[in-house]
Amino acid sequence: MVRSWLLGLAGLALLSCHSPGQYGHSRVYAPLSAEADALEKTKEYDPVMVQRKPEDFKGKPLSFFGVVLSRTEGAGGTARLKLSLRTLEPRNLCESKDEDSCRVTVSDREHAIAHALVKLSEDDNIGKLSVGTGSLVRIVGQIGDEVDPNDGAPVLRASYYRHWPRNFYVTTASRAHMLR
Repeated sequence: MVRSWLLGLAGLALLSCHSPGQYGHSRVYAPLSAEADALEKTKEYDPVMVQRKPEDFKGKPLSFFGVVLSRTEGAGGTARLKLSLRTLEPRNLCESKDEDSCRVTVSDREHAIAHALVKLSEDDNIGKLSVGTGSLVRIVGQIGDEVDPNDGAPVLRASYYRHWPRNFYVTTASRAHMLR
């Protein structure tokens, strides 16, 4: 009796230890603890309102998800990202009933373009899984005085980011061959 109780307890402990991990392998989006802290008191970036009244958003914490369209080197070791803004889906798509097969899911359609300056970690800066065209990022930061020289849009200076390399996330276009 005690032995079966201990085995059951050990099984529950193993199940409760499942974490979606760095790339969010779970049925619903799960922010990392540092991400949750960074998101406190932030508002979702609204490109229309930011364009209309940029002064209302300067210096205020904002967040968004975007697919990297281009990356260039910015000042002071930062990366300058041009991003296709996407909407996070409330439920992730999965290849099977196993949670490890689930991928963070964003809309397949762009709803705006945004620009961000991000200080990348060493792993995200160089290498096979580095931030590059086709990566998904979540950016948390503030708009300053800088605007993009090509389109005049404000540039968000990131205080936090989370990155998914190409093929580590999906868009809603994958609904045809994945489970909800």
